[in-house]
Amino acid sequence: MSKDMTIHLKYWKQDGPNAKGYFEEYSLDNVNEHMSFLEMLDVLNEELQLSGKDPVEFDYDCREGICGSCNLVINGQAHGPKEKVACCQLHMRNYKNGDKITIEPPKAAAFPIIKDLVVDRSAFDRIIEAGGYVSVKTGSAQEANSTPIEKAQSDKAFDYATCIGCGACVAACPNASASLFTGAKLAHLNHVPQGELERYDRAVSMVNQMEIGRASWSLSGRNFDFGNC
Repeated sequence: MSKDMTIHLKYWKQDGPNAKGYFEEYSLDNVNEHMSFLEMLDVLNEELQLSGKDPVEFDYDCREGICGSCNLVINGQAHGPKEKVACCQLHMRNYKNGDKITIEPPKAAAFPIIKDLVVDRSAFDRIIEAGGYVSVKTGSAQEANSTPIEKAQSDKAFDYATCIGCGACVAACPNASASLFTGAKLAHLNHVPQGELERYDRAVSMVNQMEIGRASWSLSGRNFDFGNC
């Protein structure tokens, strides 16, 4: 039988990229253990709006652990305490009655805040645009087995392809580096025959874009230190 619990929330609010951010606190008394973390935030926003307050903005799309857009930092950990799941697949049964939960956006200049918990992850898009594709003409779709690939290679390519670009690696890295994301996208294409022809140019282009991004973030003068807030 499911049970409800009280959860004490402390969540980040920021009206825009250049606005000063701050934490707000709110307690929910009707959190069901079977809710996902995002469903719990839906309940929070319903209560906030009923009381005449602005809802807290957060990002999501599929709510199926596929798109990677629900990139929250929960109690200082990207996506929360459960390993290998996105926030939308984190359920409230992982918490206890009376728990206190702090919710923040990723603390990375690479992901400037748009509003509240929503960040701009277009830095990842620019890395992909720099070389995360195969540009050779392949014609119409071929029969799947027409290009033999050694199983060990195809398994590696698939493992790297499972990176959904959620940004947890950037949020967790002290340097906010996109090296894990870039490495996954490089290795994905470099382990299949279709990506072989452009592997060197792809690596140079994507790493250069990553470095350009890091340099621009360092020079931007943005302050994303939440420690004293």
